[in-house]
Amino acid sequence: MSTATPPTLMVGVDVGGTFTDGIAIDADGSTRLAKVPTTPHNQAEGVLAVLRALDADPAEIRMLVHGTTAGTNALLERKGASTALITTEGFKDILELGRRERPQLYGMYGTTDPLVKRELRREVPERVDASGAVVTALDEEAFVRTVQELVDSGAESLLIGFLHSYANPAHERRAAQLAGEHWPNAYITATSDVVAEFREFERFGTGAINAYLQPVIDRYVGSLVGSLTDSGYDRELIIMQANGGMMTADVARTQSVNTVLSGPAAGAIAAKALGEVMGRPNIITADLGGTSFDVGMIVDGQPLVTNDRDIDYNVPVRIPTIDIRTIGAGGGSIAHVNAGGLLQVGPESAGARPGPIAYNRGGTEPTVTDANVILGRLPSSGLTGVEQDVDVEQIRAQIDRAVATPLGLSIEQAAEAILRVVNDNMAAATRLVSLERGFDPGDFALLGFGGAGPLHAVELADELNVPEVLIPHSPGILCAMGCQVAHVRQDYVQTISKRLSEVTAGELRAVTDRHAEVGTASVTAQGVEPGGVDVAHTAEMQYEGQTHSLFVDLAGIESTDQLGERLADAYRERYGVDLDGYVPRLVNVRSVISGDRGALDLRQLATVDAEPHADVERFVQSRRPVYFAGQWFDTPVYDRHALPSGLRIDGPAIFAQADSTTVLPPQWAAEADSWGNLRIQKKETIR
Repeated sequence: MSTATPPTLMVGVDVGGTFTDGIAIDADGSTRLAKVPTTPHNQAEGVLAVLRALDADPAEIRMLVHGTTAGTNALLERKGASTALITTEGFKDILELGRRERPQLYGMYGTTDPLVKRELRREVPERVDASGAVVTALDEEAFVRTVQELVDSGAESLLIGFLHSYANPAHERRAAQLAGEHWPNAYITATSDVVAEFREFERFGTGAINAYLQPVIDRYVGSLVGSLTDSGYDRELIIMQANGGMMTADVARTQSVNTVLSGPAAGAIAAKALGEVMGRPNIITADLGGTSFDVGMIVDGQPLVTNDRDIDYNVPVRIPTIDIRTIGAGGGSIAHVNAGGLLQVGPESAGARPGPIAYNRGGTEPTVTDANVILGRLPSSGLTGVEQDVDVEQIRAQIDRAVATPLGLSIEQAAEAILRVVNDNMAAATRLVSLERGFDPGDFALLGFGGAGPLHAVELADELNVPEVLIPHSPGILCAMGCQVAHVRQDYVQTISKRLSEVTAGELRAVTDRHAEVGTASVTAQGVEPGGVDVAHTAEMQYEGQTHSLFVDLAGIESTDQLGERLADAYRERYGVDLDGYVPRLVNVRSVISGDRGALDLRQLATVDAEPHADVERFVQSRRPVYFAGQWFDTPVYDRHALPSGLRIDGPAIFAQADSTTVLPPQWAAEADSWGNLRIQKKETIR
């Protein structure tokens, strides 16, 4: 009988553009945090490095959850696999034709860069109509010949996309079976297995992403799993999905499209959990790292999810993803004066190597991080991830050269202008994600996280007229925490596209039962106890003649008449009108199957003793001049984690911690809660 102690560590690792973040949580709730530079050439090296920094022996890890940008980067940089497409005769150019849209709204030029090059697209005789009826049988001999041609061409991955396979996938499934007998590897994707939804361009495009990324993700995950196994980790590696759920590495190797945007999704899931702890169901998430700014919304305790987004021009992804907007703004965003004489910050980034000038890794272009150093908001010594003291004079010289002299400003004015521009860019992105959904930012709290989020969160909130800012206990590694609070999740969709009067209750039940059966099998195979599976079904509906849809909960629905009543109620609530006499249509049935593998309760990470009347000066580490609104202030620097709960601290102030720095401007005040989170409001609003 074995007496070995079972592994106890829960570890979350999130790879960002500049840093790879990690959190290790032991059975007693004690935590260790770490940040190491990201290794873009091979993210697996950064993952292993952060485990070493955490002093987390892989043999002692009970569960390792990983948010990765490997798929997103390969897609945006066009570094995926050589992919071939076999499609219905006459339709090989669907991916290139796309929709009647322009890459630039007012531009008369632009190019499409399809994931599948035209020379690797082939057609075969077959045809299914929109009702699922077979018009032309699949020519199996022609298909096999075409597969062999593409094998000879050197293509690594194969996409099979036939017209209307959402209505009848039989041809695609038979083709995939035949391809499996001749294709030299397992990289075969059928579009109906990725998204069984109408609109051929979007379905083909989503399938193309999966086929394009599958070899990349398979190799990356295989390399990481191999390295972890060699180090003693003998459990499954868990990967974050774009929908905010998680999946095993084996599932990620086949459903690779779900890894796109997995890192930002982890941050949104952590924000949701944190909102529950802090009693804030409505949150704007502001995740600012070294390379990008990701903004999303938590509404009534749930992150907004979209099934309709483009990763790049003419590259649609029609899987459920947490609705996060990303812009090129971060600590590493480079500032320069453009040809029009205007100050521009980003989207170009100094990245992890060489990084900002302050990192002493060879960077020569001034960045947002460098501006924060010049203004005293970041220290010139002890900067996270930087071994030597910062060369402040070099930063001043480069800001002078690139920004101050061209604009006729002092160096401090130029540095402040850099921060103003990047804050304005972030505010614009936040207004876009909130106002276009019909939400007033003033009705939300703003959660600032990421390595640079707390540096800018309060001034961003001021710009947006947001009344409260929340800074988590460990903002720099919140996405890594999100990896620990996520659930296993599988999403399914089936197009119906019929008048509601033509759909029987039995037909509707057959779809939901099939989704529940397949989804339950999938999530239980990934470690969820059978009794812990949650099943939710939603009908996507519209009135005949409409383009846009509404989502209606199917819970408790026993007849299609009830479903029609719910659509009327939803339409009345959303638009304030009744459409009596209009014909309702059932477009799609969507299902979410999820379950908990043992999620982390964020409340166990930190408890802070209450001491509301303590002497504030006891917690001052040091003082330094900090520049706000055109003048220098003698500003106290506090040890963030030494602060008791309930103690009010008026700005200006700096809160220092290992993974981030929080800036509190003069007009604001902060108070820590019992879990170590900062709650920040305007001074005049605090009683």
